[in-house]
Amino acid sequence: MSLDSDLFRSVLGRFASGVTVVTALDHEGRDHGMTVSAFASLSLEPPLILACIDRQASTHRVITTAEWIVVNVLSAEQEPLSRRFSYLDSAARFEGVGFSRSLHGAAILDDVLAFLECRIVQCLDGGDHTIVVAEVETADARDEKPLLYYRGGYAQLER
Repeated sequence: MSLDSDLFRSVLGRFASGVTVVTALDHEGRDHGMTVSAFASLSLEPPLILACIDRQASTHRVITTAEWIVVNVLSAEQEPLSRRFSYLDSAARFEGVGFSRSLHGAAILDDVLAFLECRIVQCLDGGDHTIVVAEVETADARDEKPLLYYRGGYAQLER
């Protein structure tokens, strides 16, 4: 018996997750990025993360074929940035958005809670997503509250 997809979505919606924007450069040096909530640490030694990229996403090909990505962990005040990188046409996502360059060129968005610059080491089939496994080369963090995604909407940590 197969699990009902609506029930599956409802159950998974009860797992609060942080919100990230994954950025990469295409082969012509253009910036691309997308909101990703399916992100996790994988290993401390070596330092590995994983991000799950929807195969239907406009940036899927760029991210899964890039050598380097930056995972930007969004702060509580950055919900508009998450929406921008979720819903706007990919060509317009960076318009008016402040960022700096990582050592290998991908965008580090201004005022993020944390960032990780990563070298992609493997891409795996994950149903309707591609699981990107990447080794963290550099990272930094600030002391702010995170932006969370819970039950189909944004939430903030009350602490």
